[in-house]
Amino acid sequence: MNQTVCTGERYGEVSVPSSKSATHRFLICSALADKKTVLTINGLSKDIMATINCLTALGATFTFSDSGRVEITPIADKKIRDKNLYCGESGSTLRFLLPLVGVLGRSVTFHMEGLLSKRPHDALINVLAKHGQKFVKKGNLLQVSGKLQPGLYEIPGNISSQYVSGLLFALPLLDEGSTIVVHGNVESTAYIYMTENTISEFGIKYKKSGHMYDIKGGQKYKAPKDEIVEKDWSAAAFFLCLGALSEKGVTVKGMNLNSIQGDKKIVRILKDFGANVKENENGITVKKGKLKGMTVDASEIPDLVPIISVVASVASGETIIKNAGRLRFKETDRLKTTKNMIDALGGNIQETEDGLIITGKRKLSGGYAESAKDHRIAMSAAVAASVCKNEVTVLNSECTDKSYPDFWEDFMSLGVKKQ
Repeated sequence: MNQTVCTGERYGEVSVPSSKSATHRFLICSALADKKTVLTINGLSKDIMATINCLTALGATFTFSDSGRVEITPIADKKIRDKNLYCGESGSTLRFLLPLVGVLGRSVTFHMEGLLSKRPHDALINVLAKHGQKFVKKGNLLQVSGKLQPGLYEIPGNISSQYVSGLLFALPLLDEGSTIVVHGNVESTAYIYMTENTISEFGIKYKKSGHMYDIKGGQKYKAPKDEIVEKDWSAAAFFLCLGALSEKGVTVKGMNLNSIQGDKKIVRILKDFGANVKENENGITVKKGKLKGMTVDASEIPDLVPIISVVASVASGETIIKNAGRLRFKETDRLKTTKNMIDALGGNIQETEDGLIITGKRKLSGGYAESAKDHRIAMSAAVAASVCKNEVTVLNSECTDKSYPDFWEDFMSLGVKKQ
């Protein structure tokens, strides 16, 4: 499917779905809990459904209501419903569940789609193999067997924070204690903090010193009171950046201003760009300001790079995005696909080894933007239409379902100031 977006500044109010990152974590902990957990989740993306489907195969039960209420009955026994775990393109699903199936002692086959099988998983697989799991990779299939054993788990911190999170979910369930040591630079630390907070809400204890975790074995997850999963700052970033390109501005309602989600940093980044940002109890409103290029360290906010690049494309002067090398191993090589998208719409952008250099223009030209079936590229291209002379057609636009199924409906609900 292709989506054509007219030119013109957009304005109005929007409410985004629940945090994808938080939802993954709550679902996994709920599936491991001592009794039923009730979550309120706004929006079930393809990635979230992949985690739900895999946890269902492992023995959990999910009951849904129209109000977004999800009742989770935990995995209660050793019986497995299905040895085939379909994780789609979701790296979170795969990396979070690899250690968990080892703790449960399950023999399963993970089915991977898109480029997921080519993304970096070896460091996690290697450390799990040293502690009792066995792996056989056949194309897009990953066969896993064996029982995970307690011990010392050493993992690099500069590839994916999801490795650490996966171990934090699983190791408390082993009979004896384990230690996690994270080596080197630890990137995307906010996502690890989210995991720490979530397992703590479910009663899991650990001791942390620097980048080392001591985890007592034999623990049990305890279901908390009903939880409302907070809204997604990654999704909000697209509309907040859209507001930075609009005189009337865009308001994103219901955001947790005290959130520890890493992509909340979009607020500070937009202020630094020169946008007019106001925060209050009703939401966050962003309006156009005098945008100026800047340097952005993307080591903690890699998912924001495509949409930041759109803002930079019409900011005066030069914007340098650095420390973004991990983007080459996402759903696409996101440095390349971001460059291709901005290039196609008439921007001035260069690709570096670990980032991008963007020289702002007053307007982009518009045209056809290939999403490369990457949800963040598609949504960024939609936002870019507001600063283009001509309409933008986003190719393969349905890929937004991966993280934000209602994106196009929410986007088109906003008003448009015709040029």
